[in-house]
Amino acid sequence: MGDLSRQDKPKVFFKTFGCRSNIYDTQVMMSSLKNYEITLDEDKADIIILNSCTVTNRADKECKSYARTKNEQGKKVLFTGCGVKMQGESLYKESLAFSVFSHSHKEDIDSILSKDRIFLSKDSKKLDTTLLPAMIGKVKGFVKIQEGCNFKCSYCIIPYVRGTARSFKHDFILEQASLLAKSGVKELVLTGTNIGSYGLDTGTHIATLIKDLASIEGIRRIRLGSLEPSQIDSKFIDVLSNPKLERHLHIALQHTSEKMLHIMNRKNTVQHDLELFLELERLGFFLGTDYIVGHVGESKEIFNKALTNLEKLPLTHIHPFIYSPKTGTKSATNLAMLENVPKVESKKRLHLIQDLVKEKNYQKRLALKKQGIPLNVLIESVKDKTKEATGFDEYFNKVTLDSTNLSLKGNFITVTDYEVKSEGNLALSC
Repeated sequence: MGDLSRQDKPKVFFKTFGCRSNIYDTQVMMSSLKNYEITLDEDKADIIILNSCTVTNRADKECKSYARTKNEQGKKVLFTGCGVKMQGESLYKESLAFSVFSHSHKEDIDSILSKDRIFLSKDSKKLDTTLLPAMIGKVKGFVKIQEGCNFKCSYCIIPYVRGTARSFKHDFILEQASLLAKSGVKELVLTGTNIGSYGLDTGTHIATLIKDLASIEGIRRIRLGSLEPSQIDSKFIDVLSNPKLERHLHIALQHTSEKMLHIMNRKNTVQHDLELFLELERLGFFLGTDYIVGHVGESKEIFNKALTNLEKLPLTHIHPFIYSPKTGTKSATNLAMLENVPKVESKKRLHLIQDLVKEKNYQKRLALKKQGIPLNVLIESVKDKTKEATGFDEYFNKVTLDSTNLSLKGNFITVTDYEVKSEGNLALSC
């Protein structure tokens, strides 16, 4: 890990764009630093490691803009992450990135930083071997359990930049989780490109992994990254009764129209999704999803039907996107002749589904309160300026507490008396 106490080493700041997998990758790079000092203040940095996202063209633009700004400020910028294949070469040639290196080289960061300009865009299928002794600047323990995706969704570039699905060894994951638990981490977040595919290449199952992780001393809660509905089987359903597993699941539906699911080359169906969600709700889970509006081919008639289907789902959380063509995907090329949805209309659709799910979440939280169910909240931040402590309960709802007690950070509290607000819950006592 980088030596935070020495003042004579060049200071390195890590800027992470995108998903939880990128958060974990940044932690791997931090842990691999030997001859440089990590700083959590980018203004004090001599070097910026830009861990990029390329899920949309907008993400590419944001990463490029950040690189340009930091160059103008006199920082040395090194570019890595999912954006290397899409724009790494152009950033290197424009000198917006001093060096460029792909996912496969992140554990070599110390060596890369010691060299003159270098361009390493080739990726291999190797998995990281670094075990993180602790999480730097994070309360929760992110554990990557797999890499890559075998799905071929028409709008998505990620399988191209992350590769095919491959799983970390079961024992490696347990060792990593145990190290984090010993460092004081109480909540694990299992992450990866497509975590539902974990074990398909190694003859094991994510349910077995969850059960073993739950037995690690010190771990009080396990959260899961995004799952695919088509990957949830009876073995997974059985493990949901484990008391250490969060009472919230994020299951990526992407749409609720059979026509759109076909256009998007998705594996799920509307009827199966409804049956699955109703079963999970019966088991006591809050449920979230990803949803794309405005994808090519989404006529008003199709959207209205999809909205009717969405209303039937017991959703409590949603991460909606307005579709934008991503260079290199089927949706941006082969499907370009389909009906395009104006941005203004896409925004209307986005707000409709946001408002719908927000109200569902509010009503569900009210129901919990009426049942007198206490909330187990992991405090993630304590801010002296606002005199507030904030965290998330087991249902993945934000909880705010009036407190400046710094010792709360990273610890669980039980909240029995709280007020249900539109944007979360306000703890009145704990």
